[in-house]
Amino acid sequence: MLVTNKITTKSWLCSLLSVTSLACLFTLPVNAATEQADNIKDKWLKRVVEITGNHQALKPEKGSYGMKQDGSFIHPSATYHTYENNPFDGMLSYWDKEQYIKNMTVEAYYPITVEPFHTWQNIVDFDGRRYLYQYVRRELKIFDITDVKKLKLIHTRGKQWGPNGPEGEEVNPYSEDDMFGAASIQWSEARQQYVMVQAFEIRRFGLLKNKFTQPDKVNEIRNANHLKGFKVYEMRGPLPKDWVLLAERTTDINNPDAPVGKQQGSGVRDIPAWFGGDTMFVAAAPDASYGLTEYGNDLYSAGYQSWDMSNPADPKFLQQLSVPGQIVFDKKHESAYLANKRAGNRTSWMGARMSLFIPTPVEEGGKYGYAAMGGLGFYVVDISNPAEMKVISHLNFEPSVAGTEGDFIDVSQVEQTGIVYFSGYPLNEDCFEPYKDVHMIDVSNPEQPIKVGVLPRPKPPIDAKFTDFCQRKGSFGPKRTGYYTQPGQSKPGILPFNFYNAGLQVFDVSDTSKPKITAYFVPPFAQDKVPEFAMGNLSHAVYVEYDRNIFWLFTNHGIYALSSPVLGVPHLTAPLQPWPKKPAVSITDKVVFAH
Repeated sequence: MLVTNKITTKSWLCSLLSVTSLACLFTLPVNAATEQADNIKDKWLKRVVEITGNHQALKPEKGSYGMKQDGSFIHPSATYHTYENNPFDGMLSYWDKEQYIKNMTVEAYYPITVEPFHTWQNIVDFDGRRYLYQYVRRELKIFDITDVKKLKLIHTRGKQWGPNGPEGEEVNPYSEDDMFGAASIQWSEARQQYVMVQAFEIRRFGLLKNKFTQPDKVNEIRNANHLKGFKVYEMRGPLPKDWVLLAERTTDINNPDAPVGKQQGSGVRDIPAWFGGDTMFVAAAPDASYGLTEYGNDLYSAGYQSWDMSNPADPKFLQQLSVPGQIVFDKKHESAYLANKRAGNRTSWMGARMSLFIPTPVEEGGKYGYAAMGGLGFYVVDISNPAEMKVISHLNFEPSVAGTEGDFIDVSQVEQTGIVYFSGYPLNEDCFEPYKDVHMIDVSNPEQPIKVGVLPRPKPPIDAKFTDFCQRKGSFGPKRTGYYTQPGQSKPGILPFNFYNAGLQVFDVSDTSKPKITAYFVPPFAQDKVPEFAMGNLSHAVYVEYDRNIFWLFTNHGIYALSSPVLGVPHLTAPLQPWPKKPAVSITDKVVFAH
């Protein structure tokens, strides 16, 4: 059931009060779209409401989703984003403390949490030691993981999490306008050093919940007191004291000299696509006109920017790329947006969440990048001339709302098989949204991509006390297979997806007509280590050392180091070659990394 261009006085009041009780989910419609627009002062949001109205899904009827007699689960056909629990008949009444494992070995477990919801990771080698960076904006921990079984915490910044949430004062806090942004760390021939590019994105979580009813928070984001763009550092050692700031740039390309507080747009989203060469690609909205998006926690529909990085100390803007349906007050864009079934649903993420996914860097002859643009779909982009990026094809998908519908593309197999793997991820717990498939797309003809299938849905082992992972509580669905910054080379035929309450699920795609799950590790829930409000986000990321054959799984109660025959024999001590990879390894490096 949908509310189409109409909301009730009661539901409008509930929205204003941020109430999410059942009483606020069932209301009688009156025409209030114009009233809502009149109450919005931000002209960009006002325009979105004016042209779309409100088509948000209501709570699905009881019996329309839930467990079937055969032990499988039927997902709702459409819901809204919510932070509330929505239990169903057959769901466990407790947090499952069992661990499930197939074709894997737990090499080590470390009960250390940077943050229980989401973190980024990087690995860098200095002087024969391997360092793991785990971070999320104002929280950072640096580990020495040279010996996989003897991880050492060597640096901390930010909050300290315990069973009751953040505890005590921040350690070594960042200044209010600073953070550790999602980063690409590469060897720079130009600098003859490791160089790190950090993304600086607008802060949303903990600040904005509903952009349609929180004008003060919207204004705060529009005039954020931090950089909207990226910073470039030369890394002369593993610790922040060893890093030298080379440059900072705003993605507000219309006002490149605007000071902090005046910069417009989203800043850089997630990890920049930079391989150490002359060109970098980032996801960014340059200003507020990129505002055709439904998600209540975000103001911007990001496109893509290309940057000249031939001199990392002086990055130069090249091009901004958008796709139809992103720009407010543009008739063609607005028309394309209104043709999208998601327009006005107050839920869908539209535009890029991550940068272009690039199997081969431009500097090495790469021609194509692949774009995951949420509810706008999948795109193939010609990047052979970075100053003139061109969209050459597009695929739409049926709405899968709530949840993020197109966030990630695994391109590790495309040069061997012609297939990329396109996916979103769940945002609601208790499977209170459609299932998020991992779509297989054949791009062997880049101008005519074809949907060829989906990866199989993970199933619990037969000894589990549930028959579908939806019953296990929390979130269930795919996140990502890691990042292109992982050490070594990805394995042909292997896709390791983090799956939230289903842990690490490793897919064998060597036979693309019959993909299967070949290994998994499903961690227990740990009530003694995690606050109740964060329990449902069991595992949020996998990061793979392909050169040492180690999976690192990051959960809300700590870090697991895992090995599996599908990767190969694990190497648990110092790596044989440094990472990030240098074009030519010096004699000194060979001696340092000899084993």
